Amino acid sequence: MLYRLSNLFLKTLREDPSDAEVDSHRLLVRAGYIRRAAPGVFSWLPLGLAVKNRIEQIVREEMAAAGAQEVFFPALLPKEPYEATGRWEEYGDNIFRIKDRKDADYLLAPTHEEVFTLLVKDLYSSYKELPLSIYQIQNKYRDEARPRAGLLRGREFVMKDAYSFDVTDEGLETSYQAQRAAYERIFTRLGLGIRDRESRCWSDGRIKIRGVFEPLTNW
Repeated sequence: MLYRLSNLFLKTLREDPSDAEVDSHRLLVRAGYIRRAAPGVFSWLPLGLAVKNRIEQIVREEMAAAGAQEVFFPALLPKEPYEATGRWEEYGDNIFRIKDRKDADYLLAPTHEEVFTLLVKDLYSSYKELPLSIYQIQNKYRDEARPRAGLLRGREFVMKDAYSFDVTDEGLETSYQAQRAAYERIFTRLGLGIRDRESRCWSDGRIKIRGVFEPLTNW
């Protein structure tokens, strides 16, 4: 979308924000892309939101090309799934815990592995329905002790997370390579170099998780 500069909701700053520790934080605030609402919490202004939306569009296009389907989970989640995996306690002070008016426990999701898994378990009853790849672009919440790195280590931040559900190790490898290729295309379209890291694979006896590489950038 094109904006007329004379009407653009934009205010640049001459000085660096006092709470900024990294270049991306300083530059995004000074250029009028984001504005601090609270420590580690930011409002997106028109220029920043346009960039964010464009990045999300590229991600969606490449994930669709990789055969993944988009879902969208709530950010406010009940305690029980995280209690079942032990992460309700493992997160310690790093998550935001909330009680409703009936004294039931909730949290603002720091990540969504549990609810991804429960959704597939609820809807699929046979291995014959697999493989499946799903993803979302959603806000996450973590109570960072020193939220001074802008969008990188904020208390509220946008994350794209994707999960494949496979029957065999060979199927997992195929899903991983499809995701890897999608990330390569995303980073290339965004003009980012790639740091090719050794992939990681770990298991809890039931679920195998394999990590991917990261963009080569100082963001």
